[in-house]
Amino acid sequence: MTEPVFGVDAATTNAGLDQWAADIQAKAERYSAMEREVTAVTATESSSDGSIRVTVDSAGAIKDLQFTEDLKRLPATRMAELVLTTMRKAQARISDQVAEIVQTRVGDDPETTEAVVGAYRARFPDPEPEQDEADGTMRLGQVDEDDQPGERPRPPRRPRPEDDDDFGGSIFH
Repeated sequence: MTEPVFGVDAATTNAGLDQWAADIQAKAERYSAMEREVTAVTATESSSDGSIRVTVDSAGAIKDLQFTEDLKRLPATRMAELVLTTMRKAQARISDQVAEIVQTRVGDDPETTEAVVGAYRARFPDPEPEQDEADGTMRLGQVDEDDQPGERPRPPRRPRPEDDDDFGGSIFH
């Protein structure tokens, strides 16, 4: 976008202002188109065993969640783990789609590109690789055998606030 030229003559100044206004309008339209396209982004992923399929919107919220009958044979902790892992994989794909849209629409503005894409990548990082159940490592959302519900230590209680007035006692006698 070029800056208008002032002080040469009225015709040059007016032409420069007209071009500058047209450039600003075109940029605003590109940013609006980018916003519409980013808002429409969805991503779908399936779990590694194919028993879960998750679709998320551009905000990372689940739009669709599908299960196969095979899921019935899994323990509840494994089901929860698969849902979360699959959701995170779908969310991570959002960043790639947003990056492509932003680069196409406003790639000539590196600060905006970095800000938008960086925000999505920070919010939806690549998920940790899934571990094989046979190797005994703990996965996100999985409960250890030693960590049964109800056996977790309670956090310490917060102390009650002390009397914080400056009067040194009750104001009523």
